[in-house]
Amino acid sequence: MAAAPTRGAPGHLLPEADAVAWRRRVDEGELRQAEWLWGLTMVAHVVPFLVVAVVLMAFEPLALPVSLVALAHAWIIPELYAQRGANVMRPPRRRTQAPAEPERVALGLLGDLVGHDARELHARTGLVVEHGRLGVWLVGQAGALLVRAGGRRVHCWCVRVDDPDLPAGDRIAHLLLALRLDEQGFATVANRAFAGARWRVRRRLDPSARLALDHAGRLARGA
Repeated sequence: MAAAPTRGAPGHLLPEADAVAWRRRVDEGELRQAEWLWGLTMVAHVVPFLVVAVVLMAFEPLALPVSLVALAHAWIIPELYAQRGANVMRPPRRRTQAPAEPERVALGLLGDLVGHDARELHARTGLVVEHGRLGVWLVGQAGALLVRAGGRRVHCWCVRVDDPDLPAGDRIAHLLLALRLDEQGFATVANRAFAGARWRVRRRLDPSARLALDHAGRLARGA
């Protein structure tokens, strides 16, 4: 996973982007290309297994068990990719339990950064919603989801804060400020874990994260 960006770079560009200068800066074109490539990857994985299952059943009905195994692979592989994307919403493991007072202060500072609706959503789900030029973002402690306009496609980004003992609110605030400073740079520095259908990722999320993703989906459809 990539390290989280920091504030204060001149020209509203994240300094961490220099460390990944070989990457294409994320924009609308790069997002559409990533969606197409991820879709092509899914087809390349799934279609051969489907063909094997159909051909075996057509020429040798007794090969039904093998055909079922091929169909299972055709279903499981996309699910594994979606699980990889959903994992970015899992809070990172911490070596020690953070004291209650720093956690409370961090949540208070985070609340000052967002509006009433975002504060309410965070209280219910632990995630913060943020509108951007590229779509609607859901920011967690160790990653972010980008729901594209229309609400059908989602990009999952893995990004972390270097200090593993920071309170949860500080982690989210750090990522949120970086996102606001340079949305494209944030997406460029972060590592894309998945790009594809929102429903696939939704199935793999915890109930609270599903609630947040549904909310982001509604916002993206109305954008």
